[in-house]
Amino acid sequence: MKETRKSVVQEGLPHPSGASWDGKGTNFALFSANATKVELCLFDERGERELERIALPEYTNQIWHGYLPEVGPATVYGYRVHGPYEPEAGHRFNPHKLLLDPHACGHTGELTWNPALFGYQMETMDDLTFDERDSAPFMPKGVVVDPSFEWSEARSQKRVPWDDTIIYEMHVRGFTKQFPKIKDKLRGTFAGLAQKEVVDYIRSLGVTSVELLPIHAFVNDSQLLEKGLTNYWGYNSISFLAPDARYAFEREQTLREFKEMVARFHEGGLEVILDVVYNHTAEGNQLGPTLSFKGIDNRCYYRLLLDNPRYYINDTGTGNTLNLSHGRVIQMVLDSLRYWVQQTKVDGFRFDLGTILAREPNGFDNQSGFLKACTQDPVLNTVKLIAEPWDCGPGGYQVGAFPPGWAEWNDRFRDHVRAFWKGDVGASVLSTRLVGSPDLFDRLGRKPSASVNFITAHDGFTLNDLVTYNEKHNEANGEENRDGSSDNRSWNCGVEGPTDDVEINRLRERQLRNFLATLLLSQGTPMLLAGDEFGRTQKGNNNAYCQDTEISWLNWNITEKGKALIQFVKKLANLRHKYPILRRNRFLTGQYVEEVGVKDVTWINANGSEMTSEHWQDGGMDCFGMLLDGRAQATGIRKSSQDATLLMVINGHSDLVEFTLPECYGGMQWSLLVDTNIADSSEKGTFDPGYKYGATARSLLLFVLQT
Repeated sequence: MKETRKSVVQEGLPHPSGASWDGKGTNFALFSANATKVELCLFDERGERELERIALPEYTNQIWHGYLPEVGPATVYGYRVHGPYEPEAGHRFNPHKLLLDPHACGHTGELTWNPALFGYQMETMDDLTFDERDSAPFMPKGVVVDPSFEWSEARSQKRVPWDDTIIYEMHVRGFTKQFPKIKDKLRGTFAGLAQKEVVDYIRSLGVTSVELLPIHAFVNDSQLLEKGLTNYWGYNSISFLAPDARYAFEREQTLREFKEMVARFHEGGLEVILDVVYNHTAEGNQLGPTLSFKGIDNRCYYRLLLDNPRYYINDTGTGNTLNLSHGRVIQMVLDSLRYWVQQTKVDGFRFDLGTILAREPNGFDNQSGFLKACTQDPVLNTVKLIAEPWDCGPGGYQVGAFPPGWAEWNDRFRDHVRAFWKGDVGASVLSTRLVGSPDLFDRLGRKPSASVNFITAHDGFTLNDLVTYNEKHNEANGEENRDGSSDNRSWNCGVEGPTDDVEINRLRERQLRNFLATLLLSQGTPMLLAGDEFGRTQKGNNNAYCQDTEISWLNWNITEKGKALIQFVKKLANLRHKYPILRRNRFLTGQYVEEVGVKDVTWINANGSEMTSEHWQDGGMDCFGMLLDGRAQATGIRKSSQDATLLMVINGHSDLVEFTLPECYGGMQWSLLVDTNIADSSEKGTFDPGYKYGATARSLLLFVLQT
């Protein structure tokens, strides 16, 4: 290193954390409880040449800080942190390693895998050794950003109420990589996703909220790169405030481009929800690289074995686990969340392996410090918080256990709906999922919307593949098909993979409509996987995390059958928005309310009568009706509502069933809205109570009562 300049440095402030430009200069603040010295390293604009090292002059409440009057936006920087290198005591300081600022709001450059990235001599595979090679040439660096952006009222958007929400899960790159109506140079980027044609298409589906797979800066695993693969999903974060520049059309404008994308979605009436990964980082275990947290203060940032802090607690399955029991780590995560809400106007978050965030040293605790901090936070109270309520550690499965204010991915809905349409379970299992899973969520004032219902997600089969393959086909991942779940509850309808068999294809198409109808007509919050609306395939790959290829990219050469399926999805979404009874903000109980004079839900047997306990105990009973009475109270006030009354008929039987349409007070006729046996979505017809409607084998019907 050769110094070429000498910057003026002042004391600065210990807050806020990170690099904060005030219009005249930049304040730098970095937490480290155990460091002995922190050096700020400034680089040229390309991040290639280190210009200067400046020791931060002040140390206040475990925060190292300093102010540089002449430093502004676009300045490239990193840190070198001095302290003990004592892995057996949990300390891994090494000033030869350039470290990313955990609070950096912008990055430049990409990580190049090299032995110099490791705090120990990587060739020895002994983490007790010490490495003196400079890692700076191989590291991305932080960038001081100008946060200014013009947010109009339309661009800030009002939040969508939970009971109106339909989530659409998607990947920035995969969604736009082959999108036909945008310029080639914009495909795969935030700018591409912001194009009017893209926003208009998503909005036309009737969804309200887009959930993006991780966009935080992340690292490509070396073992994947060696195989010619990448960490396509991005669940390998290294920074929690910087959007990944690989998704930007103009990398030096990454933050502004992301904000513009959010603004365009808001102008289109769509919310933006971010999938965030605060459970682990890309630094791995004791044999992983030293990129940021490990070199800043390993003992504070990570959960270490109490009796041997050389090693990491691995409740995530990725090598390390962030220590959300430490106040400063909680602060970092909350700083990140508030930043994305206040600076970029996002509307919510889905927390990957969310159970980790509620872990204390004694295990999962739904009154953990982090969850309490979120509950009381006035900024986070305004947005959607969604937990993936499981992790890989002991007691990690916690569906339904998160506190009020949180929604959760409900994999019980996924598994039971799949099992029903496959023929493995009957009405008694499915019915609980249709009414918002009260067995899991009806407590402490939580609402049905707390159950985020899904049948498919990024992790697993697409909907098309769910009805096309019995087995996973992950050969392209290079792990001899050992990766990915083998418990898919899928059914190929008789032939593995694509077929020309007309009857099998007809059944598969009906099954697609059955799944979509079940998802969008059930109580709770539905989540649709992007591309399922036209039957996209991953060719049987149920773990495409490493496939930045056509396996993962949405193919927009949509067939006529695919176009018909899109129309079917639009119809279902419109019905959900039109009929409030499909998205009640209180759990349906089936109890008679005397003041109103009706039950909110009545379960109907195929002969048109109310189901009895004997029917429910029949595990093989798989044809039944769900009568949703629009007169039932809609709120906590016991008064009659004036919503439409609907009848859903579900036939999971392998043969046609003649279903007798029931009598209903005040109703003259039943009008058909949906029959999943009809491919073109042109269902129509009115029928008198007592009429025996032929419910096709494995089909779903929806009727509205004409009064």
